[in-house]
Amino acid sequence: MMIFKRSIPRRSFLRGAGAAIALPVLDAMFPALASMNETAKAARRFSIVYVPNGMNMKFWTPGASGKSYELPQTLAPLTPYRDQMLVLTGMNNNAGDALPGEGESAPHERAGGVFLTGVHPLREGHVGTSIDQIIARELGRHTQLASLELGLHNTDIVGSCEKGWSCAYRMTLCWRSPTTPLPIEYRPRAVFERLFGDNSSTDPAVRLARIRKERSILDSVTEAASRLKNKVGAHDKARLSEYMDGMRDVERRIQMAESQTAREFPSMERPAGVPAEFSDHLKLMFDLQVLAFQTDMTRMITFMTGPEQSNRTYREIGIPDVHHSLSHHQNDPVNLEKIAKIDLYHSELFTYYLDKLRATEDIDGSLLDNMIIMYGSAMSDGNEHLLQNLPILLLGGGTGELKGGRHIRYREDTPISNLYLTIMDKLGIQADKFGDSTGRVDLLSV
Repeated sequence: MMIFKRSIPRRSFLRGAGAAIALPVLDAMFPALASMNETAKAARRFSIVYVPNGMNMKFWTPGASGKSYELPQTLAPLTPYRDQMLVLTGMNNNAGDALPGEGESAPHERAGGVFLTGVHPLREGHVGTSIDQIIARELGRHTQLASLELGLHNTDIVGSCEKGWSCAYRMTLCWRSPTTPLPIEYRPRAVFERLFGDNSSTDPAVRLARIRKERSILDSVTEAASRLKNKVGAHDKARLSEYMDGMRDVERRIQMAESQTAREFPSMERPAGVPAEFSDHLKLMFDLQVLAFQTDMTRMITFMTGPEQSNRTYREIGIPDVHHSLSHHQNDPVNLEKIAKIDLYHSELFTYYLDKLRATEDIDGSLLDNMIIMYGSAMSDGNEHLLQNLPILLLGGGTGELKGGRHIRYREDTPISNLYLTIMDKLGIQADKFGDSTGRVDLLSV
């Protein structure tokens, strides 16, 4: 009897006209016989979810350290994930503080530039390679896309911002090299087609012709999917059907956003294909990230819910004020309450992502079990533009490398670069130094 190690290659695709759709993890991709003494290994993944303008730290910071802490107001929506969550306080990004001669100008530019690099940004656009790109170089060896840089904001602003500082520091957190910022993609259609569109052609005319026909990407691979279902077991059939249903729902919502945008908004005010509501846009982008991880198209995603100095308003929760203006609260109790309400809203929406990850099967658990997610901001108090005591969470199982259920308070001289070194350890990436690191952090303190 012949025994094949894998009946379906892990990097398999459903191919149709103008589409090449990666498959999720299926049982048929791994040895069926336990006697082969080979076990499938889950991929290691890292996800960054960023919120701008700092936090109301009073409602973010737990009162006690260790395992017996109570979740404060802002983190209360994350209660179902307490056992897979670390609340980390006390770390700093002192490397972003103004140097002599710089004054206090461009605090948001400096905060955005230093957050993932640990290097003081220079006015003209020179900083350091960001941690996500260092991780992408290693994890990307196994995937079609090394990384995704996503957000909810239009990145058309280029050139100089406050007092001649590069606008790139506000618009993106990701730097491929000290002088090469990576643009954020905010259009769901562009992300969807990058993941599942025709990767063999970059001709704009080909893409436009397909869009004009309103042909579903999934429709073009239906026959291939049907053939595959006839070759796999019942569990794989159910998993494949669930995956494709999820993709079809995402595609349908993108098409709906495109049609509503064209009908309701002037093209100069709102780009085509972006949902009108903040929460709908955010959830759609979260769904695309889950699909990207589920199909192993990438293992590194950075997602900005807004740019630094964001001027978004939140009328849907009764706050018509501009977020950035509110962050300069001047200790006004009314403004502080509004900031806390925005922070809580962000946390509530973040749970949508966690719910989807936990519900998505992966090798030996869920996607959430097999990844590390960092959630937080480049500032603590937006009124003072403080780069100390940063609000940071780690979530997920990290393929068994991350143990949650604790609030860890670090010494105030601990740079967040130390955390990045530790995360690289958990991801199996060797590094002795990153940014302004002085060592590693302990993620097991009680």
